[in-house]
Amino acid sequence: MPESSPPLPTPDGALPRATLCRHFTGYRPCMPYETCEGCERFEPVGTSILLVNLDAMGDVLMTTAALPAIRRRWPGSSVTWVTLPQCQPLLANNPLIWRVMPYTWETTNILREMSFDVVINVDKSQRSAAMAMSAEAPLKLGFRMNGHGAIEPFNPECDYHWRLGTDDELKFRRNDQYGTRILAESLGLEWKRDEYVLELTDEERSFVARYRKEAGLDGRYVVGFNTGCSDLYPNKKMSVEQLAQLAAKIAGRTGGAAILLLGGKAETERNAEITRRARALGVDVVETPTTEGLRRGILYIAACDAVVTGDTSAMHIAIALKKWTVAHFGLSCAVEIDLYERGRKLVSGLECSPCWRKTCKWETVRCIEELDLDEIAAAVEAGAPLAG
Repeated sequence: MPESSPPLPTPDGALPRATLCRHFTGYRPCMPYETCEGCERFEPVGTSILLVNLDAMGDVLMTTAALPAIRRRWPGSSVTWVTLPQCQPLLANNPLIWRVMPYTWETTNILREMSFDVVINVDKSQRSAAMAMSAEAPLKLGFRMNGHGAIEPFNPECDYHWRLGTDDELKFRRNDQYGTRILAESLGLEWKRDEYVLELTDEERSFVARYRKEAGLDGRYVVGFNTGCSDLYPNKKMSVEQLAQLAAKIAGRTGGAAILLLGGKAETERNAEITRRARALGVDVVETPTTEGLRRGILYIAACDAVVTGDTSAMHIAIALKKWTVAHFGLSCAVEIDLYERGRKLVSGLECSPCWRKTCKWETVRCIEELDLDEIAAAVEAGAPLAG
């Protein structure tokens, strides 16, 4: 077989300028029947950055708050973000990300043959650290792995972030910094309390407006209940009866706020039971679809004015969408979450909280069972003037 021909050289023997463009692939035109010659859409790749973030959905969204700081440090940079396939919808349409690649065997092989100017790994995990270490770049930030498989900092600025994972006294009692600040400063970035970055398309915004109108929500204070949580930490959610009682209390305090039940497939039956119990109390609630996928689920949260939730991915979505967020914390660290003055945090006063245990040491999950529903309802009511 004949050898493949290299790209046509420029007069000075260098590869065409187009190879340095974000849109250039080398195997097809960027636009049908157009060539690079005379193209006015040239965008230089600039500083090429690989960002590895394979942790939970909420962590992925929180990491988007570091993107403005990355852009400030490396203006005109191009960020390639590797994440779990299920997290990709969270990063769609993000103007500060060049491309999103799913964490797969194929992606791992492709990255081995690429080179970057900067590699950033924000995860304290072996798989993320291994990917960051194998990628070629002169500057690496965040977390690496030593020869024994233990996680270590790449750079000295990351030491505090690293110690939070190994010192419960520091993490649970002494730390007083937001997670977004901890992350930015661990990468040597300037922290300016940047917001999360979650962008909707024009079509998605139209869907939200249409849904509110068709569901009879226009002109009403719409409160979303995130009724579930991940299987990894099942003790972050309130009981069915608590949520039904809370719906009644909120409806009474707000003069008839609309209650939307949010969630995925795992919450289908749970939401139906909440609806039955709420209606028995004289409160009508609206069940949003639970089988339409993550991106559509984001839009149902976007249709709300306020969201009641535990420390879950839905909480981070609500924060990213700038909703009034009422979040309750038991096993997780409330101090690390920034609501940006748009909400209230209800924090357990139990001595054992936070604990980050997957199972509770008590016979009942006291930090959930002892939640004050009147306090939550008052916190929801406080956001009512912000509706719309």
